[in-house]
Amino acid sequence: MTLCILSAGKTTVLAATAFTLSWTHSVEKTRWEEDWRVTPAGLELAAARVEGTGAGMEIPDGAVLKDGVWTYRPNLPPQEALHLASSGATVGGWRLCVDDECLTLGAKAGEPVEIRGCED
Repeated sequence: MTLCILSAGKTTVLAATAFTLSWTHSVEKTRWEEDWRVTPAGLELAAARVEGTGAGMEIPDGAVLKDGVWTYRPNLPPQEALHLASSGATVGGWRLCVDDECLTLGAKAGEPVEIRGCED
């Protein structure tokens, strides 16, 4: 499977069957992470982690606190694409990692970033 990232009129293609998307909440300054799988059905959210609660950030039922981080399995159907805002107001934008290689997305104000599975 491959992953396509559309940003600033360019497409980046990564060989990936899974990736982690992370960011720092712009108000609460807490870290969020999501583990995604690239499947024929779309992008599937496998797990999520958050450091704490705050404005608009409630810990979901069934979340487990371990080493100061809440971990849970979201109940979300496969997504055709993810659309990430690029406001430039967040701390460092979005971080997308495949294995040990990471990209920073949407750190500067601009068009939204789109992430989707794509044809090999």
